[in-house]
Amino acid sequence: MPHLCRDIMTPDPASCRPEQTALEVAQLMRARNVGSVPVVENRDTMALVGIVTDRDLTIKVIAGGRDPEMTSVREVMSPNPITCGPDEDIQRAVETMARSQVRRLPVVESGRLIGIIALADIATRLHAPADTADLVEQLSREWRDIEQITREWQDM
Repeated sequence: MPHLCRDIMTPDPASCRPEQTALEVAQLMRARNVGSVPVVENRDTMALVGIVTDRDLTIKVIAGGRDPEMTSVREVMSPNPITCGPDEDIQRAVETMARSQVRRLPVVESGRLIGIIALADIATRLHAPADTADLVEQLSREWRDIEQITREWQDM
């Protein structure tokens, strides 16, 4: 059974640059069938500067009434994403995902993006269905808690 992040990560993930448009990254997501794209400084350094998700595009661009052809990735990405290293224990990465309420974790080595781990990677590559079920359940519970707090706050 794999024990390190490098064992289950998707190597060389699709990535984009901050100056690309929301439309370009949405098309990249469709072409690669992914829900998030790491944002790198440039193709030479592959230094991770952010991450943009399909939710970012939906909420910040479409629902925000912004033009996807004129909105840069820089404007809608989440800067400084939580990451893991390739030699980090998978269990620690799973705990980081749960604690940080993220479904995807870029893998960085010596400052360079080298991979990404998604819940699907854990489910399909890590032969521990209970761990995956526990992670999904914990993430869902925490999101429900956040949504409940938000509803209560809005009702005040």
